[in-house]
Amino acid sequence: MFQFLAPHLRFRSVLDLAPEALRAHGRNGLLLDVDCTLKDYGSESIPRPVIDWLGAMRSAGVRMCILSNGKARRIEPLARSLELPYVAKAFKPLPLGCNAALRKLGLTAEETAIIGDQLFADVMAGKLARLLTILVEPTTRVEPIWTRVKRPLERFVLGRIAAPAMSTLSAGERACDRKFLTPSPLTQTQS
Repeated sequence: MFQFLAPHLRFRSVLDLAPEALRAHGRNGLLLDVDCTLKDYGSESIPRPVIDWLGAMRSAGVRMCILSNGKARRIEPLARSLELPYVAKAFKPLPLGCNAALRKLGLTAEETAIIGDQLFADVMAGKLARLLTILVEPTTRVEPIWTRVKRPLERFVLGRIAAPAMSTLSAGERACDRKFLTPSPLTQTQS
């Protein structure tokens, strides 16, 4: 029933995603959520380990674009500091922002993944845009009220989504998806 919402991959943090995992899935583009994915909600800066991770992804040839429901006046300075294109007011979970980001990157949906912390925003937008979807755990519990309201339903759905069977994955995918196939604490809490 909830399989449409199942992310293709799950990691604890963006830092756990290696360029090789994207390449194993035929992806060389990545759309990046900001709040609670790259940085804590309310923080005005990106942590140094995330900046280093972005640099490693860029060095590996991964083309990236920030995709946020936030307003341009907040997202643009952040994107400029990271030297990344951006789409603000993306209206996730609608796929409109994803499609705009794909145009900015000059990539197709089949070449691109999206990474974010929200099932009903990031993953759903990615699914509707036909992207590879990657769910990470939020970087903090401090979130806007509208996100906190969705979290219990998100935990309920995540607790009922089955992981893909090992037999359906190639050897390369099994190596890259090992963390995805291991249940994360996010799915084990408050089910």
